[in-house]
Amino acid sequence: MNGTGFIGLGNMGGRITRRLVEAGHSVLGYDPAAGAAERAGATPAADVAEVARENDLVLLSLPDSRAVEAVVLGEDGVLAHARPGQIVVDLSTAAPDSTRRIAAALAGRDARYLDAGISGGAAGAEKGVLTLMVGGEEQALDQARPTLTAFAAKIFHMGPSGTGHSAKLLNNFLNAVSLAATSEVMVAARKAGLDLRTLLDVLNSSSGANWATANRFPHIVEGDYLEGGLTSTLMTKDVILYVDHLRALGVPSLNSAGPLASFGLAANLGYADQISNRVVDAIGDITGGVRLHDEPEGTVTT
Repeated sequence: MNGTGFIGLGNMGGRITRRLVEAGHSVLGYDPAAGAAERAGATPAADVAEVARENDLVLLSLPDSRAVEAVVLGEDGVLAHARPGQIVVDLSTAAPDSTRRIAAALAGRDARYLDAGISGGAAGAEKGVLTLMVGGEEQALDQARPTLTAFAAKIFHMGPSGTGHSAKLLNNFLNAVSLAATSEVMVAARKAGLDLRTLLDVLNSSSGANWATANRFPHIVEGDYLEGGLTSTLMTKDVILYVDHLRALGVPSLNSAGPLASFGLAANLGYADQISNRVVDAIGDITGGVRLHDEPEGTVTT
């Protein structure tokens, strides 16, 4: 494919773009934040329209469906400049219903839309080992795959349009549940006087093992929150999208109250724009200022 464009060069988009550039791709990038394209190593574009006009492959990494719709369907957006054979890959976390509407609109111009949910976080983006769950035409995915492999180690075709974003919402919900629940357990363990490192060894050898116990908390107990990943605000947004998706499917969501309460608490206690791993500090705050690690001297716990 001729030319790669990227719209949305924030926390994830910027990291992915840098991986593309390091792999030898020339990327024309746009983000409303001044200097974002340059920081990611991309050639800066003047606007969305320039990215859409100049590239056969356009990647999006945006906060939510509202932002995606504005960029694609808005005046002088991607749709206005779409053409036969062009492929748009949406790496955002978005509502499947919105995704299907956008795919249909682009198909009207004989362009293709792939919804590519991401798993692996900021660290995975930096290392180029993300997992992609992709909805849309398999032939379009095959065309885009050589570019996607610059930042993704595993790429799964999930089915027709919307299935990639559906899989992403299901995965993110389990991530939210395990992170919130493990945070609560770890604060309780600290209060109970347990050695947290030993407890993690127990959990990771037992039925309580999950991604948070294996990959997050071994760092958090040392004071490393793995900054740069999904914030509490975005985690809450993703859980709400999950609940809305299940409502549309006619499936009861019986377990959403826990993560909504936990990440809502984190947002209201000042951790809204910090990595969602800080939910453990929010729970610790309302438990008398508990931290899983020793604070440096002079640190004041809020």
